[in-house]
Amino acid sequence: MEAPAQGGCCLEAGARAPAAGGGPGTRKPKVECGERLVELHASFRELVTFFCTNTTIHGSVRLICSSQNRLKTVSWGLLLVGTLGMLYWQFGLLFEQYWRYPVIMTVSVHSERKLFPSVTLCDMNPHRPRPARRHLQALDDFAQENIYSLYGVSVSKTRDALAAKDLGPEPHFQLDRAVRLQKLSPLGGQNRVGFRLCNSSGGDCIHRAYSSGVTAAREWYRFHYVNILALLPPAHKDHHRSLGSHFIFSCLYDGQDCQARHFQTSHHPTYGSCYTFDGIWATQCPGITHGISLVLRTEQQDHLPLLSTEAGVKVMIHKRDHTPFLEHRSFSVRPGTETTIGIREDEVHWLGSPYGRCTDSTEGVDVPLLYNASYTMQACLVSCFQQLMVQTCSCGYYFYPLPAGAEYCSYLRHPAWGHCFYRLYRDLGTHQLPCAARCPRPCRESLFRLSAGTSRWPSSKSADWTLSVLGKPGHRSPSPRSNLAKVNILYQELNYRTVDETPIYSVPRLLSAMGSLWSLWFGSSVLSVLEVLELLLDAAALTFLLCCRRLHAAQRQPRAATRAPTPSQRPASCPVAGGTSDVQCPG
Repeated sequence: MEAPAQGGCCLEAGARAPAAGGGPGTRKPKVECGERLVELHASFRELVTFFCTNTTIHGSVRLICSSQNRLKTVSWGLLLVGTLGMLYWQFGLLFEQYWRYPVIMTVSVHSERKLFPSVTLCDMNPHRPRPARRHLQALDDFAQENIYSLYGVSVSKTRDALAAKDLGPEPHFQLDRAVRLQKLSPLGGQNRVGFRLCNSSGGDCIHRAYSSGVTAAREWYRFHYVNILALLPPAHKDHHRSLGSHFIFSCLYDGQDCQARHFQTSHHPTYGSCYTFDGIWATQCPGITHGISLVLRTEQQDHLPLLSTEAGVKVMIHKRDHTPFLEHRSFSVRPGTETTIGIREDEVHWLGSPYGRCTDSTEGVDVPLLYNASYTMQACLVSCFQQLMVQTCSCGYYFYPLPAGAEYCSYLRHPAWGHCFYRLYRDLGTHQLPCAARCPRPCRESLFRLSAGTSRWPSSKSADWTLSVLGKPGHRSPSPRSNLAKVNILYQELNYRTVDETPIYSVPRLLSAMGSLWSLWFGSSVLSVLEVLELLLDAAALTFLLCCRRLHAAQRQPRAATRAPTPSQRPASCPVAGGTSDVQCPG
């Protein structure tokens, strides 16, 4: 196929041009130049010449304009190759950063009515279950013995009377006196107090050592305490006291009286009776009149002095349908004060794959939740740990719900469970368990930022009549404020922040960055890229045709060599000096 002239092919229209020297009246042909629908060049030189002459990429035409000066041609060729190398080097850096999927946090502020969050309050007064009072009394005597041997002090006696008619049937239990509170080897010159737990063979022991004797005594007491509670029937875990007479004196929310149906009751082994307020209303305005206000009783009934060393109220503010984990995100309210807690809410939206790992529900999580509530990362971690506890130690920890068919740990049934539990708990803290990898965070979270202010309540002058109004006429306690606390919880403002995880390089931003680099180095556009693609396609087509032509020529040459000429086709011999020649004679 014939190659077109430079700049395009030329098509003649009208009469053919006469020979040179024609008359002046001769009509000249009309020539139209342009590209055919399918046009191929005869050589790569023509293809490159045509591309450099007509492309919109800056600098390419200099290869043609300076073709008479080889120095300039080589210089512009090297410049184009170097520019192309720099462009693709920066493209590589750009894609390397894109495939890391980096993100940034963008913050926006919104204002609208918000549903009031759930509020969980605990009286921090764990009581003695009636079926286990005798066993707990034996534990108190054992604790008194251990503390006196270490510090020479006595623990205050409990005021509970062990009347035979109140005890009822008790589960069989034998206190493990081998697990004692003792001084352990000093570390850094400081004596440490704790206890030792060994496996079933006694060859491997783990030491729970603390620099604080108070912390050591509490942890040691709690270990024996859960062994006693584990033998009680499951119905005991739902035990709680009456709302009006025990803990909450009064409650107002949004200017209305609270009802018993607004509260869900539960019992925590350490924090005592707990009440979760689930009043459903949308807050119209910020301020104390549109929040919740409670007057609470904080009497120290001294049921379990070694298990609970604090006095006051444990409070946690959390989203509705979420399990309150008081050990992690709760705070304490001091007795004898009025505490006002202001809430500011943040909504956090996380990106999923490939930018991160999050879940919108439990469908993508392989850990079955043990809590009948919405998915949270903490609920997943606890469920994962409890299931690993059942698989490894053959029993579950009393503070967490049980999987189906499992039972709680007690050294009466599982003598070495304490060693197994604390070793597993240590592995959880050092991220050696797979729970962190199996429990992604929720893609949407609500976080509450709290600010608190306190004041003395009731005042010295109003203490008498306040106690009388609250149902304590004639009360003459030396410090009446130690039995009461007032808590106000409100939205400080209805403006809330939304924190969105945003990719740094989305697909439009990636294309924009690539276009900026292409324009920087070549000063061209997307159409210039299409011109390069056209050049590559033409080069591929030309390579294919040339290969086919050479292959066809190679196939015809052996045939012509093997074909013998006939006498009639044999050329005549020409006489030459000294004989004849087979060279064909000219006509």
